[in-house]
Amino acid sequence: MPDKNWQFELEEYIKQGEPDKAEKSEAWQTAIGLQAVDGLNTSDYLLDTAKEHIEGKITIDEAQKRIHSYYEQRSVRTETENETKEADIVSARIAKLLGEKAFQFSPAEWLSIHRRLFEGVFSHAGQVRQYNITKKEWVLNGDTVIYADWNSIKETLDYDFSTEKQFSYEGLSVDAAVKHLAKFASDIWQIHPFSEGNTRATAVFMIKYMKTFGFSVNNDAFEKYSWYFRNALVRANYNNLQKGIHSTTKFLEMFFSNLLLDTHYELKNRYMHIDYVDESKSQSINSKVSKYQFDTLDCTLEELAVLELVAKNPTIKQQELAEATGKSIATIKRIMKSLQDKNYIRRESGKRYGKWEILFYKEG
Repeated sequence: MPDKNWQFELEEYIKQGEPDKAEKSEAWQTAIGLQAVDGLNTSDYLLDTAKEHIEGKITIDEAQKRIHSYYEQRSVRTETENETKEADIVSARIAKLLGEKAFQFSPAEWLSIHRRLFEGVFSHAGQVRQYNITKKEWVLNGDTVIYADWNSIKETLDYDFSTEKQFSYEGLSVDAAVKHLAKFASDIWQIHPFSEGNTRATAVFMIKYMKTFGFSVNNDAFEKYSWYFRNALVRANYNNLQKGIHSTTKFLEMFFSNLLLDTHYELKNRYMHIDYVDESKSQSINSKVSKYQFDTLDCTLEELAVLELVAKNPTIKQQELAEATGKSIATIKRIMKSLQDKNYIRRESGKRYGKWEILFYKEG
């Protein structure tokens, strides 16, 4: 079982500044970190395999084969080793999924992600549960969220996805968009269509969905705070009127803000516990700190995605912006004009050899 040093070891690849290594490292960090939602830990062997993949010595498919072979050779395992096997196999599959660009926004995609993550691990991988479930939650003092009735799962999934598909983010402020994404994530998670593995499948689905907006998703939140993510989903779907407890997405909004806006909320699980009373120590949703004040700007999600890329690389070309966000050149030109009209950026030293300057407030 690796200690917390695995994060520092993989972060070294990001510091080296090579885009391919950084992207692979972020995917592996997210994959390993997400195992904490079910109290699982990966092995040292997985970390060594991940490093070889990041360094380009083996492909992701070869990395997966190595993990499978490693456990096939170990016919006798303890219960702890069986849990490590699950964590290792699923981590490698998450890393592969996050490295793929293909994505379709649909319930079928979510089911496909679950199947690909857990095939051979759970007998019911990719299958909708056929019974009702309850789960004792630490954050609820052993109480459970009320999950969707198994008879209504398909209809509820279709309704939530159809509603989200029809929702327009055009003209929506960044804060409002983040709140909406948090609410959508909490709604589909509450359905809990699978017997096990719902949170990990939800996380992978949401990361891939948010990337369709052009975001470079800051996976650090999933690397280090995956258990917080699960508890925030729980609190977003729990009501106990006798005790004066109401469902709230505020904790999930802080998580998503860190994920998308590079804010730095202090994500503490104890603040979410239903018996926590010292509200003075809990952070307000308005107390965020970010490198750039993206959260205060009057811009859309598409514009924010472009702004972040320009802030990181002021000499970036429109073709590079189009490739990074998956948008057309025409769309990029429209976004850049809008950002200039709002006085958020301006061009220095001409089109060919110039660079972009960020005009809004930057801390530090």
